[in-house]
Amino acid sequence: MELLHSAALLCILCMAAAQNVRNVALQGRATQSTIYSGTTSAINAIDGNLNSNFHHGSCSCTNQEVSPWWRVDLLRPHRISHIIITNRGDCCGERLNGAKILVGNSLENNGNNNPICAEVTSIPNGDTKTFQCPNLVGQYVSIILQGKNTYLQLCEVQVFGIPESNEPLCF
Repeated sequence: MELLHSAALLCILCMAAAQNVRNVALQGRATQSTIYSGTTSAINAIDGNLNSNFHHGSCSCTNQEVSPWWRVDLLRPHRISHIIITNRGDCCGERLNGAKILVGNSLENNGNNNPICAEVTSIPNGDTKTFQCPNLVGQYVSIILQGKNTYLQLCEVQVFGIPESNEPLCF
């Protein structure tokens, strides 16, 4: 009977944790394939600032290159529920079209071989879009414009999830 009570308590705690999904990218470490200028570093996309005006210094941007990528290291594996991306607002929003959002635990090929959560079909200038990532667990979230010769610019990337542990989860 005591085991049954412990299991029930654990399940209640799991459900409470699932409801406390938070933006885990804020404490992460971001990097990208190249930096367009000193004011467009990868960390700008996880600074908590949703300003989409590129010239206000809150967006990341790579150089124009083939297959530009951006990645955040969440410092430990997380069960990801969803990812929210804010696109550049002052121009060029179409550059993000076709970007793949990847989640996983591998750094092979800079994390760009991890499973796909979603593909960005379109986020208009300055808009924010949510991408669901059910059942994906990973320490790394990457965004890549695979095979395209372009800039990758992100004004904010929010990653919502809970730390993965060895404890059983109830969802």
